[in-house]
Amino acid sequence: MAEDKITTQDRDLLEPLLRLRRQFGHATHESQKPPLALGEETATAVDFMSAEKKEKPLPRLNIHSAFWIVASIAITYYVEFFKAVKEVIQTESWWFTLGGWLLLVSLSVAFYCIIYLEWYRGIEDYDTAYPALVPLTTASFIAAAICFNVALWSMWSFFTPLVLFTQFMGVVMLISLLG
Repeated sequence: MAEDKITTQDRDLLEPLLRLRRQFGHATHESQKPPLALGEETATAVDFMSAEKKEKPLPRLNIHSAFWIVASIAITYYVEFFKAVKEVIQTESWWFTLGGWLLLVSLSVAFYCIIYLEWYRGIEDYDTAYPALVPLTTASFIAAAICFNVALWSMWSFFTPLVLFTQFMGVVMLISLLG
């Protein structure tokens, strides 16, 4: 019974929070909802969200994606990216080899999370089920990026991080077009 009695001071503190919850469409407690007239229906946040999704799907190709893809193609052409990578591979650079292995580790863990855990086993929140996977993937990818920068530094000097980042963003945007 003591819980039913709310003092005016408590009500003054709770009122802004309740308004904020209602504004963002969160469910409120039954006792906090205003009474409905006979035949009156309420629209929920889910109804509004589903109506918005039905109205206009987001385009896969937008200006942002197109910019990165075109920039990646231009960089590939003007800096002769594949020729430079071929030269580094022919010199048997251990930085490039180490970067390749670290990238392989990163991609393997990512595919394990996406294909096996999410699609096959149905674990959508693999971050909580396997908390070490995301930091491992991130750390191996960052280490691979550093190794590739060191291996290709002799080709483009201080432009190397810019070239590699542009290539990375171009690949990411190209993959995002696929699905």
